[in-house]
Parts: sequence; C-alpha cells; structure tokens
Amino acid sequence: MLRILCLISCAMLMPSRADPGALLKLGMNFMNKAVKDAMAESQILEKMAAMANQPQSGVKPIKGMTGMKVKDVQPPIITLDFLPEVGIFQCVSTRITITGKSFIGGTMEITVVVNITATNRLQQNEETGLPMFQSEGCQIILVDVKTNLPSNMLPKVINKFLDSTLQKILPGLMCPAIDTVLEFVNQKWSHLTDPIPVGEAGSIKYVLTSTPVTTASYIEVDFSPIVQRQEGGTIALPEDGAALTVPEDYPAGSSQLVLSAAFFTAEFTLLQKSFDVDIKGKTIGKLPPHTTKTLSGFVSKVRKAYRKSLPLMTQIRISKSPKVTMKPGKSQLDLHGTVEMFAVSPKSGPSSMFVLETHFNLDIQYSLSEDKVLMATSMDKLLDLSVASSSIGSFKVKKLKEFLTNLLQEAFVPVINGVLEVGFPLPNFLGMKYGQSELAIVENALVVDLQTP
Repeated sequence: MLRILCLISCAMLMPSRADPGALLKLGMNFMNKAVKDAMAESQILEKMAAMANQPQSGVKPIKGMTGMKVKDVQPPIITLDFLPEVGIFQCVSTRITITGKSFIGGTMEITVVVNITATNRLQQNEETGLPMFQSEGCQIILVDVKTNLPSNMLPKVINKFLDSTLQKILPGLMCPAIDTVLEFVNQKWSHLTDPIPVGEAGSIKYVLTSTPVTTASYIEVDFSPIVQRQEGGTIALPEDGAALTVPEDYPAGSSQLVLSAAFFTAEFTLLQKSFDVDIKGKTIGKLPPHTTKTLSGFVSKVRKAYRKSLPLMTQIRISKSPKVTMKPGKSQLDLHGTVEMFAVSPKSGPSSMFVLETHFNLDIQYSLSEDKVLMATSMDKLLDLSVASSSIGSFKVKKLKEFLTNLLQEAFVPVINGVLEVGFPLPNFLGMKYGQSELAIVENALVVDLQTP
C-alpha cells in the first residue's frame, strides 16, 4: 500500500540543482534490473548459442575431434559498477559447454567459464537528446576450463582448442552481445522526451537539461519539464529561488524521482480553467438548502432584499495561478479567486447580490498509478475573505466564513478532485512502472522512491 512518508527529520539534504523542475537518481538496483531485463528480452543467450554452432571463418577443425557444437550457455552473472563521470563498468560471467566426438570414442565435453568486461559510457544523443549507453574496451577473459577427456590428452588438446578456436570465436561472439544488450537498454529511453497528454488540457514533456551525470553511487538525470497548453503556449515553472533537494538517507542502491513543488504549480496552472465552478440546486451534500433564506442567516441584508426565499447560484472563479507548497509530510494548494452569489428568480433569472474576494488552501494527498501521480484535495482553511462589490449594500463577511468554508468543501472540492482524476504523467524510462513505489513529501519536493520488482 502506498504511503506518504516524512523523511526530512532524519535526512541530510544535499542541494542538487538551483533551477526548479525534476530529477532522477538511478541507483545500482534499478540499473541491474534494466540490464537483466534487456538480456532476457534480447534473447541474447539463445542467439549466441545459435551463432556459435555456425561455421566460423578462419577457425580450423581440431584433429581427432568431430561434430563440435555449443551444447549449453548458462544464464550469466552480471556485475555492474558505477564509473564516476563515465558510466558503468560491466562484467558478464557465463559458462559455455561445448561437445563433440573424440578420436578415442565417446562424447567429449569442454566447459569454459568466461568473463566479458566492457565500459558502458553514458552520453546524450545529439540528435534525439536522449540518454544512451555505448560500450567500449570489450575484453574476454577465460576464467576456467574443464573437460571429460583423459588427463594425458589435456595439455595438448585443450591448448590447441583454446588457441585455435575459443580465442578466435569468443571476442566476435561475446562482445557484440554487450552491444545488443545496450541497444535494448537504450530503446527503453526512447519515449522519455515524448509529450504526454494531460487529459485535454495540454501535455508535459520531460526535456533533459544536460548530459546525465554518473557518480560513485547513482546516475543523475536532470529535467526541465515543459508544460504545454493544448491551444499553444507553455507555462513557465515559477522561479521561487528554492533549490531542489534530495534526501540522502535512502538505502544504498535505491533510486528516486524528485518532482519539485514548482513543477506541480505549473501542472495545476495547466488545469486552472477547469477549476471554475457554478454551484446550482438546493441540495448540496449535507448542507442546509442553497437558498436566500439560508444565506440570510449570515447576511441580514439578503432577507431585506429577497423576502421570498429563492434558489441560489454560486459562481467560483480562480483568478490567479494556483501555487503548490510542500513542507515535510504536508502539501497544499493555494488558491485566489472570487465567489459571486446570485438569487435566481423563476421569472427574471439570476441576479447578482455580491462578489467576494477569496484566498483559501486545500490539502493535497498524493498516490501513484503505473504511469501517473494522482491527487486528491480537501478543504484546509479560508485564509481571507472580503467584499469586492455588492448590490444589496455593505455588510460584514465574518459570519460568512464558516458558511463559505463548508460550501467550498461540499461543492468546490469534489469538482477539483474530479478534474485531478486525469493525473499528472511521470517520465517514461527503462520500462518503469510506478504503481508499487512509495512517496515522501519533503521540503519543496515530492520524492518517488522507485521500487524494482
């Protein structure tokens, strides 16, 4: 079950970048899984075995041995290490069993343990702007050789086999396997910077700010997300001077996606037009009837203006860009807007009574789907309320605060939560599914602690 964690009290915070946005920290656990998945999906072991059984140019048969073929290629043991400012050092250890007929009769088997080592340099593709790994310095090391041949045949036969066959076959067989695996890993970055729709309001595009950086503990990918309106034009992330920070107390090898409060502010701004609400009808949740009679209990001049009870219509409009704030364990949506109250006559229709300037906060709770962060809000506080204009004369708003707070919770918040069901899309990289990850709200950021199944 997803849970909101508060890690700030025990975390040592390290500023990662000054600009608001998003960053991805990929630890060794995630990279191990990405490489193993790529090996399985590429079916590279099966392909290596098939290639090994094909005639190899330049390789002479061994006298006294016939019908040689690769019988088995064991699943590899993969070891990865980060190379700071370079990428990843990779060692793949596997066992290959080769069979044939010997001149003394019977089946001959030679089992070879091989290490393949290479440096996987992490770069940014100049054409696509995507991260990419490129292998270099591939080497083949024979770790162990065993055979079922008689001991008096071992030195001559095995040495000849190693010299004339394995040393010629293995580099051409194994090193391309590293490249093939990296191609599959690189393909899993291919949709990282694609625009991802946010309902019908617009889209989000995760653009890299620079070449990913490799440290001794993780790979960091920094983003400047582009929030684009459907009708055109981008929404700039607010620059509030707050550095995006990452808690450093996560277990070694773990991975995190960090999303700034400023990024969420831009995303909420994208949906702002959908936050305008017209509240109609007498029955709203568990509230008293939405009528002038109910309202007159808080504003006496309504009773004088409308002696007969009429239905109310309330228009709520958000007049300024929303702002998301994040403190340890708590996140809020800050909204400024207007509330206009109408008396609705069956004959003449709506008649405006007054317009209020409002400032209020909603609490935000976060959860995850496979590819999105989901949000639900609840009313926190009505911070400020004042009369902007009135057709019924001046009045004090103090008594209206409780009435309006309840109205916002019962009628406005459900609309907001309905809009937020669209969710905010998360970066598409290395086949990541977010559903089992965990969340923590820290200073100015939401941290997604990525779980690798």
